[in-house]
Amino acid sequence: MNKTILKKFGQKVREERLKQNLSQEELAAKAGVHRTYIGMIERAEKNITLSNIYKVAQALEISISDLTKGL
Repeated sequence: MNKTILKKFGQKVREERLKQNLSQEELAAKAGVHRTYIGMIERAEKNITLSNIYKVAQALEISISDLTKGL
């Protein structure tokens, strides 16, 4: 597993979440995932699945391509 990709993805999720003034808990609720899961994604502790990438992108109201741009 390439940790660099996970770190970049986590940073992008955090950036987008903060732009929208959402807490990790609020984003988790919108995405339908556990609140600790968002933190684990942002800290690159979880290898997120495609279905959860979709959920997070939908919750942030951005496309998957925008969320993964630059990885």
